[in-house]
Amino acid sequence: MNKTVVDKVGRSVTFNFPPKRIVSLCPGITDTLFALNLEENIVGRTRFCIYPKGEVELVPAVAGTKDIKLESIQEVQPELIIVEKEENTKEIVEELEKHFPVYVAEVQSVDDAFRMIEDMGSLTDRSEAATKLVRSIQHQFNSLPKASGKRVAYVIWRKPYMVVGKDTYINSLLEKMGFDNPFVEAEGRYPVVTAEGFKNANLDYVLLASEPFPFKEKHSKEFIDMIPETEPILIDGEMFWYGPRMLEASKYFQQHLPILDQ
Repeated sequence: MNKTVVDKVGRSVTFNFPPKRIVSLCPGITDTLFALNLEENIVGRTRFCIYPKGEVELVPAVAGTKDIKLESIQEVQPELIIVEKEENTKEIVEELEKHFPVYVAEVQSVDDAFRMIEDMGSLTDRSEAATKLVRSIQHQFNSLPKASGKRVAYVIWRKPYMVVGKDTYINSLLEKMGFDNPFVEAEGRYPVVTAEGFKNANLDYVLLASEPFPFKEKHSKEFIDMIPETEPILIDGEMFWYGPRMLEASKYFQQHLPILDQ
């Protein structure tokens, strides 16, 4: 039967329910669909969809997050394509919706991530499994350690330096742990920051993410030279992905962020 829903940008989407052939163009959503036991229904993903390892590789990579192979998507004949507002472009949505039902999700906070999981359950007739996953993550997050107002920057890019700002899932997660991110006051969700900007931010810590730019130990020295009173900490950026990775996040933060609970 057909089902019509309104997606997170206000578009009405009509599709065959429950969809038997799904293409997901967002890594966190692909991971979520697998967690909802939909592995037999996922017929396409992006090349950046790397979880769950050992399973996702069996699904054809039909796109990136900012580019698509329309012919490849047409070959797998999806009944529903799921995208995410930040991960994928408006142009991709406009091209795909000419051919297929396209649902646009949006995740800008921890609460949005929970809603996304529930929405995926509703879209695919897996609501019970989705609710169970959300409750498991919430249980883990209830034990998240606290940073007691420490000032922190989460750096995602180099040349130019870019940090996480307002209205982002990562910043929401930092706030949940008690961090204070001064760059939420800057323009844009991922503002560019100069050396002077870092110096003026009076940071306690700078978190150097492993992706999208792969910060390594040698880059820590750059920050030690630039802001010697601020401690750089290398962080696994994948632990800041929404979806099932959130189950691992709490344990990871307790093990790898000794600055918490101090």
